[in-house]
Amino acid sequence: MRKLKKLLLIGVILILAFSTFGCSSSSDQVSIGIVQIVEHPALDAAREGFLEVLNANGYTEGDNLVVDYQNAQGDQSTLQSIANKFASANHDMILAIATPSAQAVAGSTQTIPILITAVTDPVTAKLVDSLEKPGTNVTGTTDMNPIDKQFELLKQLVPNAQKVGIIYNAGEVNSQVQVDIAKEVAQAMNLEILEATVATSADVLQAAQSFIDRVDAIYVPTDNTVVSAAQSVVQVANDNKIPLISGESSVVDAGGLATIGINYKNLGMQTGEMALKVLKGAKPQEMPIEYQKDFDIVINEETAQILGIEIPQELSNK
Repeated sequence: MRKLKKLLLIGVILILAFSTFGCSSSSDQVSIGIVQIVEHPALDAAREGFLEVLNANGYTEGDNLVVDYQNAQGDQSTLQSIANKFASANHDMILAIATPSAQAVAGSTQTIPILITAVTDPVTAKLVDSLEKPGTNVTGTTDMNPIDKQFELLKQLVPNAQKVGIIYNAGEVNSQVQVDIAKEVAQAMNLEILEATVATSADVLQAAQSFIDRVDAIYVPTDNTVVSAAQSVVQVANDNKIPLISGESSVVDAGGLATIGINYKNLGMQTGEMALKVLKGAKPQEMPIEYQKDFDIVINEETAQILGIEIPQELSNK
């Protein structure tokens, strides 16, 4: 009888030990929801950079990291459904990639820490009170571009340009902010701006075609709708010998002429470093929004040859 009691006691201890082990493992596991408005190289690179930093710091998918990745495929109603799902999914953190994603998620939860990246102007998008002190459950990185330097690059490559066409989605706050800045920069440089707005990626080809024989160059900001259909703009621009300057390098990789702008993988990695701090207890509302200080100049030499543009020596050396 005494032996039986001892065996029962050992059994209870083992059960409690395994139970405690299970709880510890669960509590150490981190769950992150990642929402992306649309699939295109810049946003994909930001996501990859973010996860790369987490992996390098001991967070491994399938072990102590659960990643719930959702892509809205450019659909606003789908995006809102994802945001609502994340708000009730008990994630430890949410990564919102691009302004529409950030706005949807921030509108759905004020308690779960939200890291943002590839968001041009978090203040205008009403995500934070200020860049220095967000004051909300949102922090992260901005991809505000050096638009003045991009237009200087345009003039270096196309010195006789007088009219510049801009294609953008007026429904994207990030794009409207960039277009407003571009207009001010253009005015100071005696350039005339012509606009073509789109609502979906299906509209991009027609918008680009509307500039044929009307502009000397085309400028595309970091607009999610337009960049997701970048090949349409590139085709029209190159077929009609119109230089295409972009806010980011993926458009240049697709055949655009040039950019000076954000390295999105590095931006995602910078956001990942901020996420590590949040996971260690830092409060988003007290963490300043960060931005990149160094920008990449990327020129597509093959496209320059197609357009008959000679790259200035000072740019060739960069």
